[in-house]
Amino acid sequence: MRLRRGASSGRDARGQPIPGTLTETEIDGCVVAPRAETPQVGGEQQQARDTVIVGYTVYAPTGSDWRTTDQVRIRGEVCDITGEPGDWGRNPFTGLAGPVQFAADRVTG
Repeated sequence: MRLRRGASSGRDARGQPIPGTLTETEIDGCVVAPRAETPQVGGEQQQARDTVIVGYTVYAPTGSDWRTTDQVRIRGEVCDITGEPGDWGRNPFTGLAGPVQFAADRVTG
């Protein structure tokens, strides 16, 4: 589920932008994979763990529209898109188009 805010609808009494309307759009055909990070061996963060899930990698259908300002709902959690969504382009051997890939991290705080 893609979450996208519309244009700002003006400013509040303190001069802060009023967020636009939030639109949720179902994007069929996405594949979501946990994104893991392996802590440094013997480091403080390891604490008897081999890997730590730090977010998700999303593979969306070719040509789907994603922006760095969008959010995505994954398994009921709202996540921010981190970094620029990347389009794999066309495979030079098969001519088939690849997915749009992006990282998504859970919103906290």
